[in-house]
Amino acid sequence: MTTTFTRIDERHGGQHGRTAVVQYLRTDVADLCQSRFGSESEHREALGLAASVAYLCGWKAYDADEHGLAQRYYLQALALTREAGDGIHEAWILRIMAHNGMDIRRPENTLSLAEAALSRVQGRVSPATEALFAVTRARALAVNRRGKEAATQIREAQDLVVRGDPTELPYWATLWGSSKATVSSHTGKTFHELGDHRNAERHYEASARNRPRDGSGYQRITALTLAAQGREQAAQGHLEAACATWGRSLDLLGGVRSARAAKQVDSIRRQLAVFDARGVRPAADLSERAREWQLSHS
Repeated sequence: MTTTFTRIDERHGGQHGRTAVVQYLRTDVADLCQSRFGSESEHREALGLAASVAYLCGWKAYDADEHGLAQRYYLQALALTREAGDGIHEAWILRIMAHNGMDIRRPENTLSLAEAALSRVQGRVSPATEALFAVTRARALAVNRRGKEAATQIREAQDLVVRGDPTELPYWATLWGSSKATVSSHTGKTFHELGDHRNAERHYEASARNRPRDGSGYQRITALTLAAQGREQAAQGHLEAACATWGRSLDLLGGVRSARAAKQVDSIRRQLAVFDARGVRPAADLSERAREWQLSHS
C-alpha cells in the first residue's frame, strides 16, 4: 500500500489521493500498530512501515505548502522509528526534516539535523545509502555559508554513489527513486546555493537523465528538476535553452496537483515576461502554455 500510494504521489502530485493516505494512516495503520504480533521483530517492522506512511503524509502536506502540518507528521514518523528501535530509519526522517528546513528558508537547525542523520549511518549502511545523507550535509553547509566544506562534502557524496550498488538501498529509501538521481538533484541545489549556476545546471540535467525519460513513476520530481535546470540556464543568459527545458517541464506537469509545481510555473511565467521583452521568440508561446496550466490547476 505504501509503495502504491508513493507512486501515485510522484506521478500525480501530493494533492492526489491525500485524503485516502491520511485516512489509511488514522485507521488501518493505527490499528495495526496496536495489534498483537507473533514476535517483537514483526512488531518493529510494522512500526517502521507505519513510519513510512506518516512520512508520506508529511511529504504530501509539504507539497501542499502546509509546512507546520508536514513537520507534525515528520515528528510522528520520527517517534515511530524510535519506538521500532531503528536508528537508520530514524536518520532518514532527520534527513528530510533538514531538507524541509532548507526548502522553506528556515535553516537555523538544518546543519545539526543533517549532521545528526549522517553520524547515525556512517559505516553502517551501503555507500549508495550513505551518499543520500552526505549530500544533505553538503547542502546544509552551503546554506550556512560554508562553501569550501560543502564542496568537499559533495565530492564525498559523489564518490559514495559511484561506489554504491543501487539495489542495496533500504525499502524506505527505494520509494523515492535512484540514489544517483537524488544525489545529483541535491548537488544541483547545493551549487545553486553557492551561486555556481553552471555546475547547478549540469547536476540538475544529470538528475533528470537518471530518471525514466518519460517521467513515469517520477513525473513530478522530474518536472521540478527540469524547471530548476531551466532557471540555472536563464541565470547564465542561455535564454532559448531555458525555454526548451521549461517546455519539457510543462510537458510532464500535465495532471500533477502540487503547490510546489504551481510555484514553479508561476516563477517560469515571471521570467518569461522578461524574456519576451528581450525578444526571445519562444517566450510568448511558452508563457501561454504556462498560463493555460495555471488556469487548469487553479
